Parts: sequence; structure tokens; C-alpha cells
Amino acid sequence: MINLKGQHIYLRALEPTDLEFIFDIENDQTVWEISNTITPYSRFLIQQYLDNAHKDIYEAKQLRLVICNTAHLTVGLIDLFDFDFNNKRAGVGLLIKDETNRKKGYGNEALELLINYTKHHLDLHQLFCNVSEDNINSLKLFEKHGFEIIGLKKDWNRVNGAFKNEYALQRILK
Repeated sequence: MINLKGQHIYLRALEPTDLEFIFDIENDQTVWEISNTITPYSRFLIQQYLDNAHKDIYEAKQLRLVICNTAHLTVGLIDLFDFDFNNKRAGVGLLIKDETNRKKGYGNEALELLINYTKHHLDLHQLFCNVSEDNINSLKLFEKHGFEIIGLKKDWNRVNGAFKNEYALQRILK
């Protein structure tokens, strides 16, 4: 049995009712830096995405899960992307939408649940992520979960007309 439930949160699959939540995130320019987004998304495109969210990770090469708190409120998203079954690896992305829900341990629990899921159910060997050099909270979170900085990509992302460095992190799952 897959356990995607922690003490304060649980992870669930996308539902059609998540349209407005995802629309708000994808069109929030303050988080475009994290997702490398440069254009807004329409509700129509997000609905098409939700209509195809049922596809298996082996087919879609990605998996997006919704982070909900114990009051069943949607607080964020956690993603696996660039899923590579042959090399048994995937990238991880995590976002807690509202500032008021950050620093409450939701991201910590979500990442722990996702790591366990990838180890025990997807049989992955490694996970990786990319974190902006100035995103100290995310760096601490991933390092707490055994991710190691394996490199610094200089001037990697252009944000508001300036270039920022980005760390590459990796965790070998044992």
C-alpha cells in the first residue's frame, strides 16, 4: 500500500477541482523563476493538462501531486519531472503557494513522503533538483533530506533583467 500521508499533510493526485489553484500558481509571476515560466497560462490549457493528468508516470515522464493539510486545504504542489526509468532517476520540484503556509513543515513532510514513494514504489536510484543560489530555505530543506550540492551553474537564470546562479543538487537513494 502506498502511504502518501504524513502527520500534518497528505499527497494526492490532481483533481478537476484543482483548476483554479493551478491557474493561480502558473500565473503568479513571483514564482515564475522557480518554474522557468515566462508566459501566463489560460484556464483552457490548464484544463487540458488536468484532463491528461491521469497518464501513467512511465508515459508522461512526470507526476504532479497536490499537498493538502489535515484540514483538507490545498497548500502546494510537489512534482517529479524528467522521469527516466532506464537510469532510475527523476527531478523534484516543490512549491508551497502562500507565504502563510510556508515554514510550517508542509514542504518537509511532502518531500519525505515523495522520497519514500520514489524509493519503494518507483524503485528510483537518484533524485535531483535545481535551486536558485539565493533560495536559502529550499537549499536547507533539500540538504536536510540528503541532497548534496554537486555544482553551481553560473548566470543560469535571467530574473528581472539580472542573471542568477543556480545550484544542482542530487540524492542517491539507498
